[in-house]
Parts: sequence; structure tokens; C-alpha cells
Amino acid sequence: MRKLAGFAVPLCLGILAAQTLLPISALPLCGAVCLAAALGLALLLRRRRLLRLRALLALLGLTAGFLWCAGYDAVVYRPVRAMDGATLRLEATVSDWPQQTDYGISVLVRVDAGGPVPTTAVVYADEAFSHLQPGDRISTVASCRLAQFHRGEEVTYYTAKGVFLVATAYGEMTIHRPESVPLLCRPAFLARTLQQGIRQAFSDPERAGLVSALVTGDKDGLSGELDAQLRRVGLSHVVVVSGMHLSILIWAVVWLLGPYRRRSAAAAFVLILLVMAMAGNTPSVIRAGVLQVFLLAGPLVGRRRDSLTSLSAALALLLLANPYAVANVSLQLSFGAVLGQYLFGSRLHGWLLERLCPKPDRTMPRRLLAAPARLLAAVLSATLSAQLFTAPLCAWHFGSISLISLLANALALWTVAPAFLAGLAAGVLAGPLPALGSLAALVAAPFLDWLRLVCALLSRVPFAAVTTGSAYYAAWFVFLYVLLLLLLLRRPARPLLPVCGAVIGLCAAVVCTGLTFRSGGLTVAALDVGQGASTVIRGGGQVVLVDCGGDSYDDPGDIAADYLSDQGVARLDLLVLTHYHEDHANGIPELLRRLPVTALAVPDVEPDSALRAEILDLAREQGVQVWFIRDDYTLTQGELSLRLFAPLTDGDANEAGLTVLCSLDSFDLLITGDMDSQTEQVLLQQEDLPDIELLMVGHHGSKYSTSQQLLDALRPEEAVISVSADNNYGHPTQETLDRLAAAGARVWRTDLNGTVTLRVGADIS
Repeated sequence: MRKLAGFAVPLCLGILAAQTLLPISALPLCGAVCLAAALGLALLLRRRRLLRLRALLALLGLTAGFLWCAGYDAVVYRPVRAMDGATLRLEATVSDWPQQTDYGISVLVRVDAGGPVPTTAVVYADEAFSHLQPGDRISTVASCRLAQFHRGEEVTYYTAKGVFLVATAYGEMTIHRPESVPLLCRPAFLARTLQQGIRQAFSDPERAGLVSALVTGDKDGLSGELDAQLRRVGLSHVVVVSGMHLSILIWAVVWLLGPYRRRSAAAAFVLILLVMAMAGNTPSVIRAGVLQVFLLAGPLVGRRRDSLTSLSAALALLLLANPYAVANVSLQLSFGAVLGQYLFGSRLHGWLLERLCPKPDRTMPRRLLAAPARLLAAVLSATLSAQLFTAPLCAWHFGSISLISLLANALALWTVAPAFLAGLAAGVLAGPLPALGSLAALVAAPFLDWLRLVCALLSRVPFAAVTTGSAYYAAWFVFLYVLLLLLLLRRPARPLLPVCGAVIGLCAAVVCTGLTFRSGGLTVAALDVGQGASTVIRGGGQVVLVDCGGDSYDDPGDIAADYLSDQGVARLDLLVLTHYHEDHANGIPELLRRLPVTALAVPDVEPDSALRAEILDLAREQGVQVWFIRDDYTLTQGELSLRLFAPLTDGDANEAGLTVLCSLDSFDLLITGDMDSQTEQVLLQQEDLPDIELLMVGHHGSKYSTSQQLLDALRPEEAVISVSADNNYGHPTQETLDRLAAAGARVWRTDLNGTVTLRVGADIS
């Protein structure tokens, strides 16, 4: 089976090079060069058969990778390019259930683009079509664009998932529903039925959402708070259907059917294919499914099990189906975890067993006592070896590293198998046998609650996770991997020394980051929260946060709490909310749960706002002082002055919000929230404002804010726009950017620069 690996690994490397390094036009030439090299080596190495075979397999794999990408682009992707920018009658078949968006629904469809295979597209439509179901045939007029580009910039979010076209439906949509569900769509119906059974069996929505994520990988029912906690403590992998879940299922099949290899393998094959389809054929479940099939089939055909062959074959199949999947973060994490376990898992497990179980387990009492130690060794070795490759990927893609994942996995990973099996049984039995479904739910409940408790407690531990936004944490991370490399190359006589070095390095990074944050008289940080706003102000011994909302992948409250935790901030002195809109306030509940807050300043407006009620109720539960700013209020701490201007008008929430002026010596910062140009005029008339050194640009760069009159009066030297790269409002508008440029303000944007930090007396970073 290693011959297959000898071909599959170079094939994957060829596709990786074709997608990341080489232009499409150069691929045929690269393939021809590799093929010529293969023929030349075949002639030169005629007497060295083994070396010749390996070299031929490697070069032929590279050739196949290059030529496959060139052919895929010409045959599959070129017809899609012809639809870019066109408005046409779109005929498509719905392939998945619709998903709710802020403006309607999005639904995956298969479109005949003129190529040999249908193209997967995502269609945005009115909410009236939320009743669509897999298998429906739709016809509508739609505006189409390539999914590879958004607002002129190349993105990989859709293409990495095999979606090449984005269409926006207009007007009437004709729907034809087949009399029977197509075979390929039936797994989606089974998954929906299973999810409904889970909701029926579990009365607690939190438990139901967690079980649905464990069993089907659908995280729609998972609360944002729990999802963030899972990521923070390094347990996100338990809610992604992967090899662990399939291994649990296969173990259950073997236990039920007995030690008959062929019968058990056949049942496991069918179950694996069904689970893969129900989980949406994500990269992690496909990788796990192919790996398990190879491991099961090898002994049946007289071949030994080989993890490298199985892993490389699974990756090759995924990349042959969609070469653009090399950019899929889920695929990278999934294969990185398994590769780390394959290369280092057994060695690390043996090393841990030597230290946790130094004496042989020859008696029953000693075996019972050693069982927890063996389980701990298995969990720690699997977690550590998996993180060797996934931790750098998480740091690169998500900008954070979980430091508590080892403890979290040791405490909670053992609950996954019983929770998964009992939750699956509850979902299956809830429809035909509700009593048995409820009984299975009762069995699963304590395991689910323990998992949630571990996540809730550990996620609030200081420095449970650190971000790589700090140069000191990034340097420590590099230092940590240098130590790991030395450990792998040469086993030290005293292994605790590198561990102590890593801990000391982390402590140094914590201290240096905190000292940098507190250096100078004033620090201002506009956090990158997507299409929202969250600004940290540190000065005069006080730490203040103005607004906490956005639409980024992580909860804005987690982003703010992570940032403050990284700086060594244990308590927030003041939280100011300009108004109750989601993009300024939806992260406050999570922030209040994670970080102690002394006082909360809010406008006394929008009494019917559900978000206002949630924030105020939670603030009272946490013992936070609530200040309703009805008149102008000034807070002075040393040389720092913080002025909160009460709402200036009785208009909508954008205009009836708070304005913040922060001053330290000759430096002034103004935050206007989402104030429009008319309310800006009222502000200029009613308040005596100084020249501004830093302006937080109003309403994310909307053309209706940051008027010329405001800029003429304030004359800001620096301007920060908090905005998402992917927003539907066109923010920041060119008119606003032109006005700022004409005023001589240097512009910084969170969509381009990430979190923007200014320290008085230092440059903006």
C-alpha cells in the first residue's frame, strides 16, 4: 500500500504548488518537464529497481497534480467564468436546506454551467423562499458573479468549499418539487429528521444544540457563548464530525455484531458513507471516512494497515474533486491533526506511559489503578501530537492559541463517546419510541452537562488562550516550536528543562505585553471586530472600553475580553455604550460574562430594545454599576479626562447616542458612534470641542457621517475607520475617504490594518 502513498503524496504536493505558487498558464509546461524527468530517470536507473520505482511514482504524481489542475481549470472552471457579471435565467437543483441570513436566505444549488459536471453555487433570495428543500428544481432571474472574487479582492472562502458561483435572485422564482426525494438528497432529509428527533428528546435547547453538533456537525443550534468557549479551551474538534466520531460508531458496530470481520466491516462501510453524506461531506468527515475505509479494508484484502497511505489517499481524493480545497481551513486542521498523531502520537504515548505507569500491571488492583493513568496518557499524547501542526494553523488563521487545551481535553474528552452514542440513540428513537428516546437523553445529559461545565469554567481562566496580535506572544510561540524541534531531534536527559523554559518564556511574554500596554500616558486600540466598533482606552490608571459589537467570526465580546486579558487587565473600570444597535453592543453580554466590569455607562433611550434589556439585566446580575447618561458627565483620573456627552437629539438610535471625548494633555480623541452629519452640526453648536488628534470615524465611514463641517472644526491628524472587508453597505464610502484626505488626516482601517493601536508619543500600529 506504500506505493499508493508514493504516488498520492507527490500528487497532493503538485496540486498545492499549482494552487499557491504557479500560474495556470505554466502548469502544462511543469507537467511536461516532470514527465520528461520521469522518462529520463527510468532510463538512468534501470538497474536500481526500488529507487527507480520511487522516483517514477514521485514524478508521475507531480505530473498528475499539475496536469489535473490545468485540466480542472479548463473543463470545470472556465464555463463558470463565462457567467461572471451576467444576469440570466438560472436553472438549478437545490442541494441543501436554506440558511437564514440578515437579508433573506442563502441556499446551495447545482447549476448546469455548460461543463461536464454541474457547478455548485450559492443563491441569495428573499425569505419567502425559506421553504425550499433539497431536490427542488428552481428557475429564477439572477445576477451572477464568481465566488473567487469579492469587491475586487480574491477570496478563498467559497472556492475552498467547492462553490464557484454566487447568484442573487430577482423577482419571481418558479419551484418544481419532485414526487420522490432524489437519492443524493436523502441523507440531508435523514440529517434533518435526526436533528428534529434530538430536539424532541432533549427539552433543554442547550443540550439539544450540543448533541446536534456532536452527531451531525450542525452547529446552528449551538449557542454563540458555548461555541466561543469550545474554541477558547481547544475543544472545537468535538463538534466537528471527524475520525473520533466515526471510530466511536465503528466500535459500537463491532460490539453489536461481534468479532466477524467481514460482516462488521460491511456494516461499518455503509454507516461511514451515510454519516459522511449526513454531515455534508465536509473535508474532516471525508478524510475520516476514507481513512477508516482503508483501515477496515486493508486486513480483508491481505494488506497491512498503513495510516500514511490512508491519509494521503484521502487527501488526494479531496483535492482531485476540488483542487481549490487546499485553502480550506477545516481540511488543513483535520489533516494536520492526523498527521501529527501519525508521526509523533505513538512515541509520545510510550514516553508518557513510562512515566505514568512505570511498573507492569500484573494484578487486577494494579490494573484498575493504572487505568486512569493509561487513559490520561492516551488523551495527552493524542492532544499534544495533534496540536503540533494545528496550533500554528490556528495562530495563522484565527490569531489565537489555546493554552489550556491539554487540561480541557483531559477533563472532557472522555465524555464525548457516551454523549455521542446516547445522543444518537435519543435522536433515532425519539420519533418511533419517544419513551426510549427520552431515556437515552437522560443517559446523555450528565456527560453533556460535564462538557459544558468544563468549557464554562476553563474558558474564564486568565490566559486560557492568548492571541498572536502581540509581538511578544508571537515570539514566544516561535520559541516554543524551537524547543519542540530540539526535543524531537535529541531527547534531553532532563525533559523538565525545556518545559520550564517554555513556561518562563510565556511569563516573560505576559509581563512584556502588559508593560507595553501601560507604557506612555495613553493607549488607544480600535479592535478588529468586523462591521462594528470596539475601542479600548487606557490612561490615568483606568481602562475604558467604548462599545463592543460587530459581525466577525468570533463574538466581539470574546475579542475584547481576549485583548484585555492578553494585556493583563483583570477588571474593566468603565464600559461605555454609545447606542443599542447590534454592531455596537451585541458583544457586551459575553464580555460581562467573561470579565469583571466596575461601571456601565449607557444612554437612557430605546426602552423597548431587547438588547438593552438583556445588557441591563446581566449587568445587575454581575453587580455592575449602571450609569444612565441623561446629562453631560466628566470623569477625571489624574491627567486623563473622559467626557460623555448625553444624546443630542430625539431621533433614531444612531442620533440619540452618547459621544465620547477623551483628553490627555494636548491629545484629544473623539468617538461619535453612528452619528449622522445633521447631529454632528448640533454637537458643534452645543459643545466647545478642541482640535482633535484622533477621530474614530462615525458610522464606519458612511457618506452621511464625518461631514466637511466637522472636519473643518476638528482638523483631525489621524482617523480610524472600524469596518468589515465584507459588508453590504459599501463602507467606507469614497466620499468619506476623499473628505478625510482633503482634511489632511491619515486614515487607518481595521479591514486593512487589523486592530489599530496608538500610544501617545509613539506611532500608530
